[in-house]
Amino acid sequence: MICLVVFLLLVHSAQSLLPITKLLSSSRSSGTNHNKLHKATNGASVQDWKPDWDYKTSNKLPWLEGGYKYWNFNGFKINYLSVGGNELFEGKQKQPILLIHGFGASVYHWRYNIPYLARKYHVYAIDLLGFGLSDKPILDYSAELWRDQVLAFIKEIIYVETKKPVVTIGNSLGGFTALYAASKSNNNKDNLVNGCVLVNSAGRFKVPGAENEAANDEKNEGFIDKIKAAVQRFIISLSFIYTKQPARIEQVLRQVYPINPGNVDPELVRSIQYPSFHPNAAEVFYRVIAKNGNGPPALINDLLDNFKLPLMLLWGVNDPWIRPKAADMIQEIYPSATRVNLDAGHCPHDESPDDCNRAIENFLETLQA
Repeated sequence: MICLVVFLLLVHSAQSLLPITKLLSSSRSSGTNHNKLHKATNGASVQDWKPDWDYKTSNKLPWLEGGYKYWNFNGFKINYLSVGGNELFEGKQKQPILLIHGFGASVYHWRYNIPYLARKYHVYAIDLLGFGLSDKPILDYSAELWRDQVLAFIKEIIYVETKKPVVTIGNSLGGFTALYAASKSNNNKDNLVNGCVLVNSAGRFKVPGAENEAANDEKNEGFIDKIKAAVQRFIISLSFIYTKQPARIEQVLRQVYPINPGNVDPELVRSIQYPSFHPNAAEVFYRVIAKNGNGPPALINDLLDNFKLPLMLLWGVNDPWIRPKAADMIQEIYPSATRVNLDAGHCPHDESPDDCNRAIENFLETLQA
C-alpha cells in the first residue's frame, strides 16, 4: 500500500510540476561568475550601461547581465528599471506604471513594451525576489512576500519619485502579484495604486466545498506529507538539471508562443537561463514551486471583494496553461473589468507586443480622461 501511495504521489507530482519546471529550470553547472550580478550598479541606469540606447527611437530593451538599477528590500538587492521619467508628455508629468514579470522571467520579458510605453508614461519594471537578477536568499517564498515587496517598491521608489499613484501591470504570477498589491492598497485607502492590468494572470478561485476538503487534508498530514515533499524535491531537482540546454528552454517557450514562436530569440532564452546559474537557484526554485511559502495564496474572489479600482484583463486566448475561462471567471466576479483578447499564448506582451502595447495605452488613457 505504501509503495502504491508513493508511486501515485510521484506520478501526480511529475504531471503537475513538469510543464512549469520545463520552462523555468536550467543548469547550475555553468562557469558563469554570478558575483558580477551585484557589482557596483546601484543607481545605474540602462542609459549608463548602453549610452547609445534611446527608448524614443528603439523598439527593444537591451539584455544586460549586470542588471539595470538596484533597490534594497529587507536587506536584499532587487533589480529594477525606470525609463521615461526624465521628460514630460504633452507638458505634464507622466503617469507611472509598474510592470511585473511572470514565473521564472524578469524585467527583460517586457523588452518590447518598455520603450514604447515610456514615450507616454513613466515605466518601472521590477524583478521579484528570487527571480531574474534580484537576490535569491534561502527563505520561504509566498504571494504575500512578493505583494509586500511590490508595495514597498511603490512607496519607497515610485511614489517618492513621482508623487503619483501607479498602475500595476503583471503577467502570470506577476499578474496575481499586481492584483494582490492593488487590492491591499485599495483596502488600505493609501492612494498608491490607481489601476491594474492582468495579462494572462495566475490565481485560484473559490470552489464550493473546498473548505471541507481543506479540513480533511489537514487530518492527513504527517508521514504521507513527508513522502510527498521528498518526492517533489527529487522531481524538481531532476527537472532543474534536465533542462540545462538553451535548446530545451527554447523548445518549451515556443509551446507557449503558439502564434509567433519566432519571438523566442537567443536573448530571451539567455535571460531565463542566466539567473539559474546562481548558487541558490535550485533551492529557491524548489521552495517557490513546492512549498509556496507560508500557505496557499489568497483567492481571486477575495482580492476582488470591495475592489474599487479600474481593472483590465489582457488575455492571450491561445494560452495552453491559463485558459480564457479564467478571464471569464474574473469578469463574473468583477463585471466592470475591461476585457481585451489577443491572438497569442501565455505571454502576449512578448509574443504580440504591438497589440498589447496599444491595449495598455488605450486603458491608461481612460484613467486620465
